[in-house]
Amino acid sequence: MNQEKIIIIGSGPAGLTAAIYAARAGLQPLLFAGDVPGGLLTQTSDVENFPGFPEALPGFELMGRMQEQAERFGARIEYEAVTGLQLSDGRGQIVQVGENAWQADALIFATGASPRWLGIPSEAKFRNHGVSACATCDGAFYRGVPVIVVGGGDSAMEEALFLTRFASRVYVVHRRGELRASKIMAERALAHPGIEFVWHSVIEEIVGDSKMTGAVVKDVRDGSLRQLEASACFVAMGHVPNTGLVRGQLTLDEQGFVVPEAGRAATNLGGVFAAGDCADRIYRQAITAAASGCRAAIEAERYLAAQNER
Repeated sequence: MNQEKIIIIGSGPAGLTAAIYAARAGLQPLLFAGDVPGGLLTQTSDVENFPGFPEALPGFELMGRMQEQAERFGARIEYEAVTGLQLSDGRGQIVQVGENAWQADALIFATGASPRWLGIPSEAKFRNHGVSACATCDGAFYRGVPVIVVGGGDSAMEEALFLTRFASRVYVVHRRGELRASKIMAERALAHPGIEFVWHSVIEEIVGDSKMTGAVVKDVRDGSLRQLEASACFVAMGHVPNTGLVRGQLTLDEQGFVVPEAGRAATNLGGVFAAGDCADRIYRQAITAAASGCRAAIEAERYLAAQNER
């Protein structure tokens, strides 16, 4: 079995930042990139809110630079997906990749989270050409045009209110006749003059040529259709943390996010640390993921140092 000091699972901002810090500490980390090398940020057209880049930078380019930086300091990247984990309280974390296995003294779990999408064919066609799951990331690209938000919870209301800073009109499409959001968030959104609610409705189809120009909306009560003119559709139906590998081993909350110790990256198992969106149900931003990757690497380094002193 291959032996490693530290293994990182995930190659988004959290995983690659952890790799940078662990490599600079001389730990020679091994990182498994997974099914989406670079993480969800590689699917974002332009990133304008990552510090240090005054000009918009394509998401894949930003992640490519992070990877180059990690490899410069000695991190090793494997473009494979982890298929199994056997975690223990202490050294000896076993990582399975197909028929091969590695044993690590410390493990950083940074597998991210995946947005809940609409699941209609046209959605995939217009992904990053009008369809997005992050208003904070992409909202500023839609100044002075109408946009759509899909959802009825707090996240959807936050997205809708944020988008009123840019869009000429924000349509909120919700399949029910009332919101699931908290009372205060619902009241703010309902009272905002720039937000129009489309109740009892779902998105049937995204329309346009090379870019989205609107959406066909179906009333779930009678099946009637109407078309909304809009340049973007922000899907805000929540995220699904990619934590299936650690279910039953690490402490997860009711939504499946890893629950680390308060203010730390340490989990319920010694030597196992969590970083990024798989442990973040609130922010889900590249910069917060990177910060948590830094924290995880520093904690892992200190953990290993303490183990060596025993």
